[in-house]
Parts: sequence; structure tokens; C-alpha cells
Amino acid sequence: MSSRSVYGWKRTPFMRAIIPLITGIVIQRYFELPLLFFWSLSASSLILLVVFSLLSVPFRFRLRWLAGCLINMLLFATGSLLTGLHDVRGDQRWFGHNYQEKELMLVTIDEPLVEKNKSFKANARADYLIGEGKQRKVTGTLIVYFRKDTTGLPPADIDYGSQLLLNKPLQPIRSAGNPGAFDFQAYSFLQGITHQVFLVPSDYELLDTKNSSFLQDILYPIRDKVLSILRANITGSKELGLAEALLIGYKNDLDKSLVQSYSNTGVVHVIAISGLHIGLIYWVLIILLKPLSILRSSRWVQALLVICGLWLFSLLAGAQPSVLRSAVMFTAMAIGQSFSRKASIYNSLAFSAFILLCYNPYWLWDVGFQLSYSAVLSIVIFMKPIYHSIFIKNKLLDMIWKLCAVTIAAQILTLPVSIYHFHQFPSYFMLTNIVAVPLSSAIVLGEILLCMLSFLPSAAMVIGKLIAGLIRLMNQYVEEIELLPGSLLGGLQIDILQTLLLYAIIAAAARWMWYREKAGLLIVGLSTLFFGIIQSSSLILAGRQRKIIVYNVSQHQAIDVIKGRQHWFVGDSALSNDNGLKRFHLSPCRDLLRLDSEAPLEDLAIFQHFLSFGRTRILLGDRELGFDSLSTRDTIDLLIISGNHRLYIPEIAKAVGIRKVVIDGSAAAWKLRYWKKDCDSLKIPCHDVREKGAFVMNLN
Repeated sequence: MSSRSVYGWKRTPFMRAIIPLITGIVIQRYFELPLLFFWSLSASSLILLVVFSLLSVPFRFRLRWLAGCLINMLLFATGSLLTGLHDVRGDQRWFGHNYQEKELMLVTIDEPLVEKNKSFKANARADYLIGEGKQRKVTGTLIVYFRKDTTGLPPADIDYGSQLLLNKPLQPIRSAGNPGAFDFQAYSFLQGITHQVFLVPSDYELLDTKNSSFLQDILYPIRDKVLSILRANITGSKELGLAEALLIGYKNDLDKSLVQSYSNTGVVHVIAISGLHIGLIYWVLIILLKPLSILRSSRWVQALLVICGLWLFSLLAGAQPSVLRSAVMFTAMAIGQSFSRKASIYNSLAFSAFILLCYNPYWLWDVGFQLSYSAVLSIVIFMKPIYHSIFIKNKLLDMIWKLCAVTIAAQILTLPVSIYHFHQFPSYFMLTNIVAVPLSSAIVLGEILLCMLSFLPSAAMVIGKLIAGLIRLMNQYVEEIELLPGSLLGGLQIDILQTLLLYAIIAAAARWMWYREKAGLLIVGLSTLFFGIIQSSSLILAGRQRKIIVYNVSQHQAIDVIKGRQHWFVGDSALSNDNGLKRFHLSPCRDLLRLDSEAPLEDLAIFQHFLSFGRTRILLGDRELGFDSLSTRDTIDLLIISGNHRLYIPEIAKAVGIRKVVIDGSAAAWKLRYWKKDCDSLKIPCHDVREKGAFVMNLN
């Protein structure tokens, strides 16, 4: 390590501290070791550090490495303890340990209701379990769904702070279980949410009491006031939805196709509240409070007001990890400026990450947290070298090049994370960012001005029309870029090892370019070789695969038959024509298995409901079956039941032998128990995709 690197490492104590903390978090998350071990490790490390501090100075100097080891052990144990304590299952008062189906549960609605297609949704906090004349205090969070009635209006008088008495059994949250798809169960668990309940008016009683917090009573009325100002002055559903998301992170009115366009063109980050927005708020607050910075004695007042404004906005925007990261960083900057001190940006980044992970260790797995830190770190490291690589005299062109340099720099460290999570790369990200970033900044500033001048109707109307026009221009530009040929490279698939290898390649290449270290070239070569070997091996294995997958898609038949990288889709036309459902349920699996384009269904051997594939025979129970055609006395490997048809498994079993039954997501729920009961009585294994997730079987 060069002397410059050693000096930089010493100036960033939080970068050194965060490594053992993250190690402890990861170890506990995946191995769930006994917390007693980490309590003992932290206590012994702390005691030894106290003893070490009492030794003579020369002795401590000779054994300074021991102090470093003890501090790292303490931080490692702290990370593991924080992760274990954050696990709701470790709390003896968690309702999951105590809940019985016949008990009533008293819950408090924690947020305003959010409208869904067929329901209204909110998170609720469990307060008490009531049964057999007793009530027990419990903890935990669940999702509450209120079914829409014919009016489509939310339940009357239910809002944040409302208390409900539930008399309906809770259901554990389950994921669809489709390979490669979003794991909603794991995501909810990382938020501390484990159960859900679907309610109609007879399933609950609304109590007269309310249990809202002081912070909720401040934030939600402010949010509602901001939303009412935007809705009164900005026309157009797409424009209004984007305006709400840009200013305060309210995404319930966002147009889904528009969000997909922003994602496909690499500018979805302008929709999410992030460092860009917090930076703008910080800049506005500094300008408004600049008179306080004239006198040295009043600088702390300016810093205090700036920090209060930043955190009020952060909480108003939902307190997401990316928002809090920026808030912590700009808070450190405000404090540093009030004392006329300038801290290392690397140390400030590490400090904010350290604080956030101590608050919630599970944010380490939050995609927004990962992208936010990788983007900022990438800009800090690579922006100046990229910008200084080209000298431009013209100030306007130089400004455009600086924006391009920031965009390119941000992509370098976010690229591996983006490909790992989203399996795609926007080819024209630079074109969209050059326009979208300045426009979105102008729109946010315009929205702030609109809220400040909302008491002047004529001024608010003019500003609202200007904002709507800018949003419309930005939307049109993004949608036009999306239509360009080759705008999105999809189907990219890498595993966690390949992601780490990409980071090794980037780091080693940067070291070689800046310091001309030959070891950097060697690491680049070896990492690239290993990456290529892994990628080639996965493609070879993909070319040999033969599978059938029955997906779990609610109310839809969805089956993929796979041979090598070719696949045939057997399913209903409604699913085939719904790009959103296909993208959410089917595409992740097809990307994971490296499948090419879909082959014509006519090429698949389906005759009288039988699907023959090699030596495997499958019977498709997606309609009423004529038993004359079934009376073969042969044995089928798989019976797949779809839809709401009159199928009697005992009668089918008389005609053909059945090795396994699979019931897909389109099957009628009320018939499931009869089909399962028939399978149990006939001792035929049964796989219900709603309960067990997608069914995957290798074919002979």
C-alpha cells in the first residue's frame, strides 16, 4: 500500500470501523449464531480495552496492534448483536410467538391508507392480544388490507392512529416463489413485517380511541397540505404523479408505464428522493439563512436551522435509506461549516453508513441503500479524473461535459449492483441524464417556490402551469429515448461472485491507471479470467437444461417448458398480453435461466391434453377431460390443474396412473381443498403453487 493510501486510510476512521461492523451484520444475518456468544465477545473486548488503556505508554505503543484487534472484535460483535436484536423473532413479546387464531388483536394503523386495485392497504402495529378474558401486550408489525366496496372509497374514519379490534385470523406473508422473482416475504421480513390480514367490515371493530404519535401529527398534515397545493395547481395525471414523487416521495399516483420508461432509460433515480433532492434543499436553506452566517456567533443558529429543515424534509419524504444517508452527510457538512472545519468526504460517507446500519442493520440489503452509496462513492472517486481528461474552453460546453462526467462516474460503481438486481443496462443513460437531471432539479425548485407562494392564487397558477410543462417535456424526452433502437440491454445475469469480481476489476484498473501499479493489471487479468469462466460455465449448463416450470401467478395459467435456452409458454392470452405481469412474474426466471426468445407453441407436442417431452408425459387439466381419450392405463408423470373446471382426480386416476399433481395459481380457491383431499386419499403427492411457490421439475 502506498504512503498516500496509508495517510488517507488514517484520515478516515469510520471507513476502518465500518468493515468489521458490516462483517458482523452479514455473519449474523446468514448464520443466526447465539447472541450470548456476541454478548460475551463484546464484554470481554471492552474489558480488555479498558485494561489496555491503563498500561504504560511504551507498552501500549509496542502492542498497539492488540488495541486494533480488540476494537475490531468489539465492532464485529456490535454488528452481530444489532442484527440479532433487530430480528423480530428474537423478541419474546412478538405476536408471532403468542398469537392464537381464536384471539382478538388490538392494532394501531401506522400510516395513511394507500389505494390498491381491489383494496386499501396500511401497515399496522400490534398492541394487544385479547382472549379468555385476558389481554397481553405484544409487539410486531403487520399489513392490513381493507377490501373495496362498490363505492371504491376508503373505510370511513380510518387513518393513521386509528385503533382496530381484529377478529379475523392473520396469515403469514408468502412470496410467489417464482424463480428469480422479487421475494416479497424476505423484503417484508427485513422491514420487520411478517403477517397480513384481508378485512371486510365484519372482520374488525373501529374503536373511538386514537394512538398517533407527535411526529405523525406534524408530518402527515404537512404532507397532505403539500399534496393539496400540487393537486390544485398542476394538471395532468402523469405530471401530477411525478410532481408528488419528485418533491416529497409520494408515489401512489405515479403512472406505472412512466416509471418503467424512467427505469429503462437509466433516470429512475430522479424520481426517488435522493442526494440530488437533499442537496437542493440544503442549498436553498443555506441561501435563505445566509444572513446568519455573517456573524461568527450566529453560525451555529444557521447550522441548527439547516439541520432541522433537512431532517423535516427527510421525514416528510418517508425516511428511506438513500434520504437518510444524504441527511446524515449534509448534517455533518453543516456542523463542520459552523466550526469552519472540512471533513474527508470518504469519512463522512462511512460515518453516515455507520450510523444508519447501527439504527437498522437490515438496510445493508436495501437496494436503494446500495445504489445510493455506490453512486456517491463512484462520483467522489471518478468524477474529477474523468472531467479533467478533456479540457473545454467554452463555458456552456464545459458545463455539459461536467454533467456528463458526473453521469459516467456514477455508473461505474453502480453498474455491478444494477446488473445484479435488475439484469439490464440502459444504453443511452448519458443522453437521458443530461436533460433529466437539470430539468428535475428545476422542477423541484419550482415546486418549492409553488408551496411558498401558494397563498397567491394567480402566482401559484402560473408556477403550476410552468412546472407541468417542464414535467411534460421531461416525460416526452424520456419516452422518446426509450423508443430508440437498442435503448435497453436486457437479460443480463450475474451472481454475487461475479458482482464482486466486477468490483475487483474496477478497483484494480483504477489503481493501475492512477498509480501504474503492475499488480493492478494482474488483478484485472485474473478477475476477468475468472469472470469469463463462470459466465461460460453458466451458459454451457443453460444449454443443457430441460425443465418444466409451473408459475405462481394469481388467476392465471403460466407454464414454461424449457429445452436448453429455448422455451415454450403454455398459458392464457390475458397474461401473454400483460407486459407488467410478465415482467414481474416470468421475466426474472427467464433471465435467471438465460432463456432466449419464446418458441412457437405449435412446435410443442401437445395431443389431447397430453404433453410429451422426451420420456416425460404431462396431462394438462385446463379444461374438462373426456375419459375416452384418457383410458390408456399408462402412467403420467404430472397432472397440472388450471382454472375452474369440473375435474375429479379419483376418476382421472382410474384412467391413468398419476405420479404427481400440481395445482396452479388460476385454479379456483374453493376447489383446492377438495383436490388436495383427493390427492391425500389416493396418496398422490400434491404441489399447490399458492402455498409452496412455483413448481420446477427437471425433465428426462
